[in-house]
Amino acid sequence: MLQEIAGDLLLFLGALLAGWLIQACLFLLVIVKGSSMENTLRSRDVVFVSRLGRYRRGDVVICRYPRRLDGMVDLGPRFQLARPTLFVKRLVALPGDTLEIREQTLFVNGEPVPDPVGMKTPPRDMAVRTLRKDECFVMGDNRANSHDSRAHGVGPLPLSALQGRVKRIVWPLNRMGRVR
Repeated sequence: MLQEIAGDLLLFLGALLAGWLIQACLFLLVIVKGSSMENTLRSRDVVFVSRLGRYRRGDVVICRYPRRLDGMVDLGPRFQLARPTLFVKRLVALPGDTLEIREQTLFVNGEPVPDPVGMKTPPRDMAVRTLRKDECFVMGDNRANSHDSRAHGVGPLPLSALQGRVKRIVWPLNRMGRVR
């Protein structure tokens, strides 16, 4: 009987380890909260996030902001784990890119970047900025209502802040499909 319990425990621990490895290395399922990515994503959409492949300008990404936590997870009387907040944004500039916002238009490397369908960049200019070799710049598609790299205290993000690329909406069923 003891062998059977030990076998079940090992099977359970193996399943937990496999789940953790899949989430850490391959993919995530994330529930969107807020309106910063409308009309591309809506609050309560469930999205499939791939951790594989290279990031490209224009990708919708999941990222962490430096020093931004969503609270503590209590794991016992002497051990608490900080849980970082995840954000969903569009990757608009990569390391070495030069960007600015002028006359309600985002320019990357001197080229205008079209606003997401149905959204306009607010009339708040941003001076020319060149990203370092380890920085990227993210913005919400709903640029008038997005806390992103333009905000004080956020700024350009380190590449290590990127957690994966949003590939598909998986819920609700009537919105299921590829994210562009």
